[in-house]
Amino acid sequence: MRMPRALELFDDALADELAEFYKDLHRDPELSFQENRTASRVVTAVEALGCEVTAGVGKTGVVAVLRNGKGPVIMLRADMDALPVREETGLPYASNAFGVDPAAGEVPVAHACGHDMHVTCLLGALTLLSRTRESWAGTVLAVFQPAEELAGGAAAMVADGLFERFPVPLVVLAQHVSPLPARVIGHRSGAFMAASDSVAVTLHGRGGHASAPELTIDPVLMAAAAVVRLQSIVAREVSMQDEAVVTVGRMQAGLKDNVIPDTAELGINIRTYDPRIRERVRAAVERVIRAEAAAAGAEKEPDFEWAHAAPVLVNDPEAMAVTIGALTANFGAERIMQLPPVPASEDAGVFGQALGVPTAYWMWGGGDPDEFARVLAEGRMPVANHHPGYAPVLEPALRAGVEAMTVVALAWLDEA
Repeated sequence: MRMPRALELFDDALADELAEFYKDLHRDPELSFQENRTASRVVTAVEALGCEVTAGVGKTGVVAVLRNGKGPVIMLRADMDALPVREETGLPYASNAFGVDPAAGEVPVAHACGHDMHVTCLLGALTLLSRTRESWAGTVLAVFQPAEELAGGAAAMVADGLFERFPVPLVVLAQHVSPLPARVIGHRSGAFMAASDSVAVTLHGRGGHASAPELTIDPVLMAAAAVVRLQSIVAREVSMQDEAVVTVGRMQAGLKDNVIPDTAELGINIRTYDPRIRERVRAAVERVIRAEAAAAGAEKEPDFEWAHAAPVLVNDPEAMAVTIGALTANFGAERIMQLPPVPASEDAGVFGQALGVPTAYWMWGGGDPDEFARVLAEGRMPVANHHPGYAPVLEPALRAGVEAMTVVALAWLDEA
């Protein structure tokens, strides 16, 4: 099969330009719903391509519309936010940035998930499509989404009228860089990534002096008992044919070792693939915590603040057949691999669900192939997203991501 005209124009000059854009984003990351500098850079870059550009969608999101005559409307999506992580990659363009997290105060910030690569690859695909308008027809809705790490950015853009203010797509297309070797594509039809639910719990006790615990209702002990008991939910209430994870990632109480505090806080995260199991586990978490509070003699019910919810990301089989066909033609069948369900979560599926249109979402490799093989041979796993040491290799990962987004877009657009 002949290489698409768009990829024929992917020369070293464009590769260098995109690499500099990526490095700039990488060294200057921003937290969720704070992606103001990132959005400004995106606006400047896509305006130069002749796109219709709107900033501030869903607070800090950017929407670029590339129209090219009559034809299908497709949506290409990239997320923009970074994580409260101190980067330990040793790269010359590593982040030394700090930001303010609403829950934790000032924190180091890094693109430890690869969203800077996502933004750059979407910009690269738009560049190639804008340079080859004579070879395709239709409209590209490019969505640069904020706050994926909070699982709230997609919903915020939808609530801000994304599909009322801009062309309505027939498919949502998105990709994520991964520890797979560069130029390897991972995919799965059906349920691909897990639903995620987070809840902040406040347990109420009665504080006092550590020397007289009998005069208090100790919320620290209450919280500790709840943490242990929560682990019985998956072990004893979820069938082995189903899958779920319950994790307590935050436990905070008190300021002094000789003072029993009035309250204790838990931050809990749940991952599931089945809506039925999702509701069962959510209900069980509340039941267990209320029971532990009652057992401790708490005089006030616990408070539950549910947030950061992402649905199961479901890939439409027919949409994936078109998408993987294009990726196979470009990268070769030997580089296309089917993945098991991924326990991480993504809110990209919110867009397709909101419209009732199919989603096609895939992974592409960002790891050095030789290093990947060596690590596996030693019985270890490669450094993965969200680790302080994670960063995709610039080349060939960047070029592969641009190619992937471009050929998939062309597979859904009309030929001119």
